[in-house]
Amino acid sequence: MEIESPPTDKPFDKSEGERRGILIINTGDGKGKSTAAFGLALRAHGRGKAVKIYQFMKVPSARFGEHRMFEKIGIPIEGLGDGFSWKSQDLEHSAQLARDGWQRAKDTIMGGEQFLVVLDEITYPLIYGWLPLDDVLHTIADRPSHVHLCLTGRRCPPEIIALADTVTEMTMIKHAFSAGIPAQRGIED
Repeated sequence: MEIESPPTDKPFDKSEGERRGILIINTGDGKGKSTAAFGLALRAHGRGKAVKIYQFMKVPSARFGEHRMFEKIGIPIEGLGDGFSWKSQDLEHSAQLARDGWQRAKDTIMGGEQFLVVLDEITYPLIYGWLPLDDVLHTIADRPSHVHLCLTGRRCPPEIIALADTVTEMTMIKHAFSAGIPAQRGIED
């Protein structure tokens, strides 16, 4: 490690641009995409803003740690799927759940009542061909100007990245699972 001096000059000027809803993408193979989106949701909720979270791969009855906490504090979170594809009993049913879920999420986005809408793991139904990319792109572009969106998942389509205001790619350097350590409740759920 190299020691450095803390900056003493402000490294940027105040932005003079318009305040508007921004599109945030958390993608990549590293851990933390959903976790970062949930932190953003907490930040907005803490400021009294309306937030809605849709999880495209989680089942509606999911009771992971985020579901338990968001329920307690009043952030609506909705599972739209039936689990990851390798757990599916019927991939066409999984695809239909994604399409139905997208319609609910799209209606919420276009309704304009939410400050932030999180579309957790939406990249999977997109890259599996379960959702029409053009419809997602048009919804992002045509949404009410004050609605912020945060999309998560691996391999985000480049067409969505091109529209984004902020893109973070999580890079896996090391993961406990690779060392044979199973998923830990409260860390990976």
